[in-house]
Amino acid sequence: MNKANIAFISHGGGPMPLLNDPSHDDLVAYLKSLAETLEKPNAILIISAHWEAQAASITASANPKMIYDYRGFPQEAYQLQYPSPGEPQLAVKIQQVLQQAGIPVELDHQRGYDHGAYVPLMLMYPHADIPVVQLSLMNNLNAKQHLNIGKALQFLEYDNLLVIGSGFSFHNMSAFYAPDTENANQKNLEFENWLHGTLSNKHLPETERFQRMIKWTDAPHARYCHPREEHLLPLHVCYGLAGRVSDEHVNVNILNKRSSAFLWRNKPV
Repeated sequence: MNKANIAFISHGGGPMPLLNDPSHDDLVAYLKSLAETLEKPNAILIISAHWEAQAASITASANPKMIYDYRGFPQEAYQLQYPSPGEPQLAVKIQQVLQQAGIPVELDHQRGYDHGAYVPLMLMYPHADIPVVQLSLMNNLNAKQHLNIGKALQFLEYDNLLVIGSGFSFHNMSAFYAPDTENANQKNLEFENWLHGTLSNKHLPETERFQRMIKWTDAPHARYCHPREEHLLPLHVCYGLAGRVSDEHVNVNILNKRSSAFLWRNKPV
């Protein structure tokens, strides 16, 4: 890849970051500030936790529609619009590098933007003037395969691309709305500290970092923090692409839980 910024973000609960929910204030401030620190990209590739497919699938429409994949919110949440164009040529390039790596891949000409894509992008780039392509997770939820998807993307030829893994480093839905206890907070904190130590420790050999991400379920309270791992796997794609220690780690308080954002600033990868 010629030049890329790579960011993993915790995207919050449904459309809540756009509805002035106070438990998302920290996230809203972070996403707005993040965009200000980055060179405006020529295009954005976003891997959302809210799209799983049998093969890695890529939005290939020139004008993706909106997908309101949440329930029980005010009417305004179903009127949100993010009219950024697609980038079919970028979609084909992504398809080619994944095919070359032996990863099952498909172009999807019907799929639109889900909230894992447009909610953070409405905060980061509200003018909706940057082409966006979404890449799905694979529904096998295999950690190594998602790391390998990231490694395959290293061969993508596209200048000044922003790659965003849009997930959530803590994603236990019942815990978000359960009583706030010291035990629950300690479990959250220990897993977040493990993630930070794994991705931010400059002294950790890359082979060991890679193996720790494969065996993430060995981390403290991994399955408490992720009863199902779809919100963590966008981070695997980001790290697989970067292939190195993260440049920045930020703690973001969302829904009264500590969450993480990681950034790999634009260097050849």
